[in-house]
Formats: sequence, C-alpha cells, structure tokens
Amino acid sequence: MRSGGQNLTLVRNVIRKSCHVVFATCLGLAVIAADAGPVQAQSRPGSFADLAQRLSPSVVNITTSQTITAQNPGLSPMIPEGSPFEDFFRDFMDRQEGAPQQRRAQALGSGFVISADGYIVTNNHVIEQADEIMVEFLDGSELPAELIGTDPRTDIAVLKVEPEDPLPFVAFGDSDLARVGDWVLAIGNPLGQGFSVSAGIVSARNRELSGSYDDFIQTDAAINRGNSGGPLFNMQGEVIGVNTAILSPNGGSIGIGFSMSSAVVTGVVDQLREFGETRRGWLGVRIQPVDEAVAEAIGLEDVRGALVADVPPGPAAEGGIEAGDVILSFDGQQIDEMRELPRVVAATQVGKAVRVIVFRDGRTKTLLVTLGRLEDSSTVEADSEGQNGKTTQPEQAEIAGMTLSGITAQMREQYDIPDSVDGVVVTAVDELSDAYERGMRPGQVIAEVGQRTVAAPSDVVAIIEEVQAAGRKSVLMLVRDGGEPRFVALDLDQ
Repeated sequence: MRSGGQNLTLVRNVIRKSCHVVFATCLGLAVIAADAGPVQAQSRPGSFADLAQRLSPSVVNITTSQTITAQNPGLSPMIPEGSPFEDFFRDFMDRQEGAPQQRRAQALGSGFVISADGYIVTNNHVIEQADEIMVEFLDGSELPAELIGTDPRTDIAVLKVEPEDPLPFVAFGDSDLARVGDWVLAIGNPLGQGFSVSAGIVSARNRELSGSYDDFIQTDAAINRGNSGGPLFNMQGEVIGVNTAILSPNGGSIGIGFSMSSAVVTGVVDQLREFGETRRGWLGVRIQPVDEAVAEAIGLEDVRGALVADVPPGPAAEGGIEAGDVILSFDGQQIDEMRELPRVVAATQVGKAVRVIVFRDGRTKTLLVTLGRLEDSSTVEADSEGQNGKTTQPEQAEIAGMTLSGITAQMREQYDIPDSVDGVVVTAVDELSDAYERGMRPGQVIAEVGQRTVAAPSDVVAIIEEVQAAGRKSVLMLVRDGGEPRFVALDLDQ
C-alpha cells in the first residue's frame, strides 16, 4: 500500500500464505443530499440466494501439488566462518545428513470458468510452480487442468480443462461502472471449506498496491486463505474483479480487501488465451507525477499528465520524446494522472504507431511513436524517484535463491519493517535453496554481508560475487527479522 497505518501489513495471498474469500457485513446505504432530498444508492437486495444459485456452478476450487526434493536438514547450527569449531561441526553434519527426501506440497485456491469449453481464470500465485493442477466443480466432479499462461505482473493465470459437456460459465463486466457503495458478491473456497458465498460493498476504486498496472477494487470483504483467484461479482452476475490481496496486521481480515479490476484482467486473459503470454506495449520512458510546483515551473495551466524524467534508448527516444516533456495524451486518451499512462500504454497493440501529445517549452507538440513490446525490453514503464519522494519500482536482484529489493515505504508497511531498520529486503526465497534452509524468509532485511553494510540489492550481489571469486564457500550475513538481529552463514556452493 502507499498509505495506511505503519503497523498494517499488506498480505499478498500467496499459496501457503494468505489466499482469498470476500464476505462482509451488509450495510444499508442511503446518501442524503443537502437540498435535494434522499438519494438512494444501489438498492439492498432482499436476498442473494437466487444470484448465488445461478453463479456457483461456474466457480471452482483449485488444488495444486508439487514435489519438493531437499536434503534432510537435521540440526543446523550457525557457525561463523573462521570459527575453530567450523570444521568439526561441518564434518559432524555431513555424517548426519541423510539421502535427499521428497515430499508433496499442496495448496488450495479458487477460480472461475469463463467459457463453455473449459477456460478458467485464477491467480498466478495459486498455481505457480505446481506440478499438478486439479479443478473441482460444485457437483464434486474433478478434472485435471492445463496451464495456458500466466502474468505475474497482475497475478493472473489462465487454465484449461477438457469437459465432456459444456460448462456453465460467467462473463466479465465493466469494472469502470462500479461505484463506491455498490453491492458485490464473492464465491470461493475459504480455508478449504468448499463453495462459500459472501457479500460486501465496493469501498473504493482505482487502488494501487505495488505494481505499475494495478487497478484494484477495494471492498469491505473479509479475505481468507483459499479464496485467491475467486471472482468478485456485481449484482448483474458479472465478474468485475479477481480477489488478490488484503491489508492486515496479522494475516486475518480487517475488512480491507482488494480485487484486481476486470478492466485490467480482461485484456490479460485475452492475450493469455491467444498467445499463452502477455504482449504489452512499451513506450520507453521513466515518468513521475505532475504537481502544482511542476506545473507552475513549466507554465502548464492544468495540473495533469505524466512528467518524463528520463528517456532511455527505445520507442520514445526514436519518436522524439524528451526528458522534461509532460505527456498529456496518448493514442487519443487524455492522461490526467501519471499512473494512468503505464496501463494505457500496456493495453495498446505492440507495433502500433500512436500519436502522443506532449507539453514542451510552453506549448503542446504532437509526436508519432511506434510502440515496442514491454516483455522484450529491459526498461519498465515506471516512475523514478518522483516529486512525492516514493519509488514504485525499487532496484531488484536475485542471488543465492533469494529475490532482493530496495526498501520502500510500502514495503515497510507490507512487512512491518521498523523505520530504524535499513538494508535490503528479501521478497522471495527458493524453498530448495540453502537460504531457505537457513531460515531466510520474505520480509526479512539483510543489513550486512561479509561485515559490510548494504543499502541496495546490487551491494549484496557484488559482495557475494567477490566472496565467491576469492574462493570462499560461505558468507556471513546480519539479518533483521522484525528488527531483531541474527547472523546467517550462507552456503555459496548451492
């Protein structure tokens, strides 16, 4: 999240961590205008029973499994490199380790059928790294599913089953028509309990969590493990969102849930069905917000658009866009806020020549830019360090089975990292890596590597590569978990 209490934790409902259901208290809504008499919001239904009965057959439970092979860790004392007991304990542990062990890991999630021939939408994290995917229907029947494609950027995946008979399915609705206060309905598989229905309202629109393409519907619905990938319906029975995340201090629901809007999901699903992958347009600029100070400084009458902070080699540079330009319109669509531009660009066809209206030197200028493909580029549409002092795309790196990121304000909220703790945050850990065996987990902060302070993922990578080049087999890291320090001796041979 980009705002909220410091102690609140944004819980991405990853498999085995925190998945989704949406249910909420039913609130009677009536808005009173000052001089116009009572204005009724969307009327409260007497019952959701008919709608739930009609929609439930199209919602599915998803069970995934994968085989994990790992050495028997046994006892794993952490002995600093150079300790006189290092060789003794290493020899002892070598004798204690058994043969590699295999185990089956299972996870549960939800999804929904979008075509009679068996296409199913769910969250990417529900099926990520799964060896087998089984889909259970309302009548108890099961079918194996094939993975058609995934999009980690929006956490969306498309599956395919082969039914003998046409399946009941649901259609996407227009999430842009949803209003704050509208009733919504969710059906899913909370905590493995099977098909469960819950209701709530739209609490807010156009929420942004951590991605450039985020467009979340916030609801007062409770989100629980097992409902990830489940649908959020409007009262016409159309899918307007895919349940994805919650804001929570402890992993349980406090009534702030997020569903990725159908405005984003439909385009992703169409591309995954057609190509098995996403093909987003790429402009090739780094942007930041336009505020009143910027607008006044450059003579821009209205505070709107996206300020170009940098133009690396790419389509924008070739089309004549320059640093300092303010993009006011893209392919006929007005850009009011910076965050609108990445989504509009991504939704535009790769290779299309588009008109871009920019404000430069006190006047507007129209440029023609031919878009590239984002997935083929090394530059992402994102704001750099902006006028609001936040970096939405921090530096990232992967090393020794860990995915590392620079610490941002939203990550401090997400992982409950105290302001006094600096370093590099761990956002993911390969479960088969030595780092995982040593207790490294997402949310922990690496403060030192090799007794040297680190401030960016590149620092960690550089030190580890330096240690490896010197022929050393391990490195000592100072790790802070919730502010509490501990040393981890990381084996670099694995």
